[in-house]
Amino acid sequence: MTAPTTGGLRVNGATLHYEVRGRGPLLLLIPGGTGGAASFDDIADDLATAYTVATYDPRGMSRSTLDDPEAEQSVAEHADDAFRMLELLSPGEPARVFGASSGAIAALHLLTAHPERVERVVAHEPPAVMVLPDAAAHRELIARVQETFRTQGLMPAMAVFAEGLKRDGDTDEPKPEIELPPQAAARAERTMANLPYFVGRIVPSFMSYTPDMDRLEALSDQLVLAGGQESSGEPAYRSAALLAVRLGTQLLHFPGGHIGLTTHPARFGELLHEAFRV
Repeated sequence: MTAPTTGGLRVNGATLHYEVRGRGPLLLLIPGGTGGAASFDDIADDLATAYTVATYDPRGMSRSTLDDPEAEQSVAEHADDAFRMLELLSPGEPARVFGASSGAIAALHLLTAHPERVERVVAHEPPAVMVLPDAAAHRELIARVQETFRTQGLMPAMAVFAEGLKRDGDTDEPKPEIELPPQAAARAERTMANLPYFVGRIVPSFMSYTPDMDRLEALSDQLVLAGGQESSGEPAYRSAALLAVRLGTQLLHFPGGHIGLTTHPARFGELLHEAFRV
């Protein structure tokens, strides 16, 4: 793996750790969940053969520090962080952007707020559950997760969250464990350290977000919505699929499920190359 060039970008209320590899047009990778820049380590070098690949730890995650650790988080502010990254690394030139999960929601908002700065966005399973017919149930789930986190702690809250994210027809039978690539397994400690912030700050704001459908429809030629081949029926997949239908576009399928980037990095990276070459 090639060592990236690293830097720190001062933004409103935070300092972002970012990493850059390669040469060429800018490709900004926005991580989701509890992941940071390191979640793209398995695909960044390959993508850097064609692009200047930049990624970062979202504010409050890993090495990106908040001025106020208790500050509430918003999709708009996270999207503005991505915009500031584009302004720093690709001034005046539209960039390609990939976002996964909550990072895909930030990418959607970035597109609607600054379409002139984005050539194409690939959004993989944005959990924009407020667009779903059962949005009320997801609103209740978010409230239960927050109450459980407040009264019982992190792991009980995660259990409530995981139960609420099951696909239709899932049972409680144990599923086979996914064997993660060595690099992904090595990131587990940092992922766990980010979990309280993710549950307490990211989940309630990002899963309550409703995208601007009129704006997205007008910008649909700049947007590719994507889902995992193994996650049909799960809320984030359903959100991506519904958005694709409403925008009149095809849903692009990547290998694996919601975390296919982690479990199937080689093929995931190949398909991402193809998505931006179209």
